[in-house]
Amino acid sequence: MTAQPLLTTTVGSFPKPPYLLEARRKLARKQLEQEELEALERRATEEWIRRQEEIGMDILVDGEMYRGDMVAYFADQMDGFAIAGMVRSYGNRYYPKPAVVRPVGRRAPVTVGWWKFAQGLTPRPVKGMLTGPYTIAEWSFNEHYPTRRELVLDLARAIHDEAVDLERAGARYIQIDEPAIHTRPDEDFDLAVEAMEIVTRGLRAYTITHVCYGDVPRIYPAMLRLAVNQIDLALKNDDFALLETFRSPRFTKDIGLGVLDAHSHRVETADEVVEGIRRTLKVIPLEQVYVTPDCGLKTRTVEETVGKLTSMAEGTRRMREELSR
Repeated sequence: MTAQPLLTTTVGSFPKPPYLLEARRKLARKQLEQEELEALERRATEEWIRRQEEIGMDILVDGEMYRGDMVAYFADQMDGFAIAGMVRSYGNRYYPKPAVVRPVGRRAPVTVGWWKFAQGLTPRPVKGMLTGPYTIAEWSFNEHYPTRRELVLDLARAIHDEAVDLERAGARYIQIDEPAIHTRPDEDFDLAVEAMEIVTRGLRAYTITHVCYGDVPRIYPAMLRLAVNQIDLALKNDDFALLETFRSPRFTKDIGLGVLDAHSHRVETADEVVEGIRRTLKVIPLEQVYVTPDCGLKTRTVEETVGKLTSMAEGTRRMREELSR
């Protein structure tokens, strides 16, 4: 997309400010109108756009101030779903697990309006952010479709329509998050590949999929078959151990190189970021590397997130200077 090496971006989610968390609680208690909440979501979105500009990020995200859970948000906006109840994801974190009770499909664009709002705030590119069909199916109860494959492929067609609408609106980068893609690698990884081919078919935008944590070596090199330009992965959390996996066979996609541990409160230094990039360039060519956190940062504080991203931007800038000498 550009001649500049080591473009920086993030995985998608940022922490919500306290005023927005309180507003969401008030809405649940019917003490706030939906329009008032949306005004605060727009305010928080603009704050995160400005922070990213100030830090010097190259490709921005809207921060997902208007979303709760990444699957339930799409289920709420689409046909065919009901919310079954709260399920624990990890630790003391719970999410509302959807149930598929009818044929799934889009009623209307899900993310395009928010993408347009965020992109209208900045001249820098803002990524379109979608949850992938495999993950939506994996993290939902199927109470309608005779087979899992039928559900996943119907979802893929719906997410494809959303991606097309984002591209028509002007999105140059579109990310399809598939954190559940390694859940059943021996059973139906081919289904995940087939679904991604449907989602990205015909798109001219630069496409990304985020696969966070999990047993990545178990799906390598099969994951290189995914029909995207870039695979975004967590490397910092495991001290870049995945680089050994990627030595052979060679990593042929662009990589979203996770250099910040999204599960740690500690703010990494710029020197750590430089070292992580330097180690990666011994395995993956410079022109294939984008620099990101390991995962979304919504579980961190605002201060931690700003600190981490500042170190990431500074470390990347130093690495660019080193490479240009």
